[in-house]
Amino acid sequence: MSLTDTALRNAKPKEKQYKLHDLGGLFVIVRPTGGKLWRLKYRHLGKEQQLSIGIYPTVGLKEARERRDEAKKLLAAGVDPGAEKKRKAVADAIAADNTFDMVAAEFIEKRTREGIAGATLRKVEWLAASLSPAIGKRPVSDIEPYELLSLLKDVERKGNHESAARMRSFAARVFKYAIVTGRAKHNPAAELGGALIAPKVKHHAAILDPARVGGLLRAIDGYDGSTTTRLALMLLLHVFVRPGELRYAEWPEFDLDSAVWRIPAGRMKMRAEHVEPLSRQAIAILRELAELRTNGTYVFPGQRTWQRPMSENTLNAALRRLGYTSEEVVAHGFRSTASTLLNESKKWSPDAIERALAHKDKNEVRGIYNRSPYWAERVEMAQWWSDYLDRLRDSEV
Repeated sequence: MSLTDTALRNAKPKEKQYKLHDLGGLFVIVRPTGGKLWRLKYRHLGKEQQLSIGIYPTVGLKEARERRDEAKKLLAAGVDPGAEKKRKAVADAIAADNTFDMVAAEFIEKRTREGIAGATLRKVEWLAASLSPAIGKRPVSDIEPYELLSLLKDVERKGNHESAARMRSFAARVFKYAIVTGRAKHNPAAELGGALIAPKVKHHAAILDPARVGGLLRAIDGYDGSTTTRLALMLLLHVFVRPGELRYAEWPEFDLDSAVWRIPAGRMKMRAEHVEPLSRQAIAILRELAELRTNGTYVFPGQRTWQRPMSENTLNAALRRLGYTSEEVVAHGFRSTASTLLNESKKWSPDAIERALAHKDKNEVRGIYNRSPYWAERVEMAQWWSDYLDRLRDSEV
């Protein structure tokens, strides 16, 4: 005889627990305390077992029967519903402990141990924080493409196309990491690139006309701000490094007697040590900086504390103070200036110029076998470049 809602509601507790039976092995245990617990009796591999289905009235009669029928379907497929319930509980617990925030933090920690540059670390931490409000608390295995796309479209609508693209790219790397570590089976960020507006490629503003480079050099010579900032701008023009590699320069990296600067792999974009030959002019600038040294190891300490390097905005702020707009030139554009004019001179091999700029060889096989560092040519090129800059500075047009 099947149960009814009325019978369930009116079932009163007794001194000992008792059962009220429905059809198909479904029944309710009525506790002496008044609790009513759904159970399903079934047989699997010849052994009688019970499956907990829920508590009445949270799980009503209709839902209990639906859960009974679902369990019967599993049995028909040869699956033990009790074992499946335990498996799902474990999977849900694992998923709850593997939110996007947790996996992203683990991925960032891995990249940190691999020697990620400080500037890159700050960028990925910002990207993780930007994604967190929307998907951070969600199990990484449950996140669907539409959830991520909704967030990215919100960013895009504010005109931040590049930020949206970077957020998608970072999310894709986190999901890929989740897949290879067994926390997810698909990458919802992988196919979203085509749904976003492609950001316009922004090249670092640079002065490429030799006469204007001379004017820039004269302007820097007349800079009336911090002496350290003026010397940093001057040195950045004479060497071919990135502004971040210059700002974090430490005195132990320099051997002025041998005219070399060894930049450790941890600070280089390509994660490999870079050795920079120093011209006589670069050495003269460094010796002037050494006379200003007070404490610490940073060649370009911050204005507020010598324990931190110069701010990343300092050099560009100095260029603005000299009257140059961000559309005309930025500190990172000094590398484009050097690359363009060195190539136009036709005096140096493209490979030597690329090695001087610490660019990775796009042809990986060629990069493996082409071990020559072009050192002799780079030493000669560094001195020629500094002499050329001096000529540009001294030849006012």
